[in-house]
Amino acid sequence: MRIRQLGRSEYLSVWEAMRAFTAARGPGTEDELWITEHFPVYTLGQAGKIEHFLADRADGAIPLIQSDRGGQITYHGPGQIVAYPLLDLGRRACKVRALVTRLEEAIIGFLREHLPPDSPLPHRRPGAPGVYIRLEREGEPVEAKVAALGLRIRKGCCYHGVALNVDMDLTPFSAINPCGEAGMAVTQTRALGIALTPDEVAALLPTSLCRALEAAE
Repeated sequence: MRIRQLGRSEYLSVWEAMRAFTAARGPGTEDELWITEHFPVYTLGQAGKIEHFLADRADGAIPLIQSDRGGQITYHGPGQIVAYPLLDLGRRACKVRALVTRLEEAIIGFLREHLPPDSPLPHRRPGAPGVYIRLEREGEPVEAKVAALGLRIRKGCCYHGVALNVDMDLTPFSAINPCGEAGMAVTQTRALGIALTPDEVAALLPTSLCRALEAAE
């Protein structure tokens, strides 16, 4: 699998490039994994409900883009590492549900590798793609989302992917119901005690993702 480090990028340009890559694929096209950070943007999934964008809380400076991925609304911004696996699922004999599970498990494995000892363990939630972790805030248990996931399948191939919050301004999440869940808390790896910078995560995360994707073959 070819790994491409895109650096910081505009969401729309990368989305258009993913669609073009997928449309032009042939039977022998090598799978790729694109790693990037996006400039600030809200994206609404293909079947997403606009009411999950809380316009009265938004400052108007961050654009909202209707995307063709699965899932509801989310936010992308600097300090969040986004991984886009561009895969031929037919060639890999991999079902979509299995791919989602493998991506989630890759993120969970990466977090467990770097979390301080005795930290709460990240986990999956049935029917709610992404990675979550149980925290305590003001003496109350809270389940917070640390990674969001949404895919698109076209001609048996996938694009879009998974976004891991690393060291970012989480304020823009207050203007949405993250992934369509009102009141859903959002966290990031820095707050969990992981000292890795976004650049370090961008360099290390592909190994975990590629290992998981190979297991899905």
